[in-house]
Amino acid sequence: MARRARVLMIQGTSSGAGKSTVVIGLCRILSDAGYKVSPFKSQNMSSNFFLTGNGARIARIQAIQAMSARQEPDPRMNPILLKPLGEYRSTVYLNGKFYAEMHAKEYYESFVLKQGFPMALEALDSLRKDNDVVVIEGAGSPAEINIARYDIANMLLAQKILAPVIIVADIERGGCFASIVGTMALLKPTHRKLVKGFLINKFRGDISILAPAIKQVQKISKKRVLGVIPKIEFELPEEDSLVGVRQASANDLPGESWDWQIALVAKAIKESADIDRITEIARL
Repeated sequence: MARRARVLMIQGTSSGAGKSTVVIGLCRILSDAGYKVSPFKSQNMSSNFFLTGNGARIARIQAIQAMSARQEPDPRMNPILLKPLGEYRSTVYLNGKFYAEMHAKEYYESFVLKQGFPMALEALDSLRKDNDVVVIEGAGSPAEINIARYDIANMLLAQKILAPVIIVADIERGGCFASIVGTMALLKPTHRKLVKGFLINKFRGDISILAPAIKQVQKISKKRVLGVIPKIEFELPEEDSLVGVRQASANDLPGESWDWQIALVAKAIKESADIDRITEIARL
């Protein structure tokens, strides 16, 4: 029987919720458990790129996730990369190679569903043939209803491949519980069914004070909170949608220093999340 990896999708209530960090941690945790694991993000907007060994350009955060999975960065891990140019225009890279410059209107109306989505699915299918599990990172929020019908990085992808979804919420900024409930309320019923639980991220303080709110959110959503992850102090590069832009090259992946920080992230997530339940959700 042909090999076909299990999939697990990490989405967020907003940009900056910690999706990338959770994927980094889960890739290392699953790799440590003996699985051959790969990260995947169908579509990423970033100027912070990484050049693979064959000169393909992918988002730098996917290269870090590959490192956390103990894999070589591969353009299949980020088949669509958008480099913002301003004025609603972006440079589009497909499978790591320059494709075109596009206005957002052209991208959404003419490209993303007809060409982009099939290409992303092909890349993911190829990864699934080479791995035991693929940890998929969403983009922004699945509840951005203004672009939901074009959103190949979130629920359109999850529905297509029947991926179980865990949603990450950032408690540091405030409004965490409202964002969880609001996200679920705005999702289509078919998409709500794909959500298997939540992770609360970037918490500081006594976790016991969250118990009443967690209980109420679980009652409203009928989904479990699978862990409360503490605020993790680390220095891995972030995606640049919310931070400064810095371009990276093929030499800019310092293994030892980053590997130590990847291990730090993985340890914090392993100690604070229900990893047994998460692996069950991924059907591992």
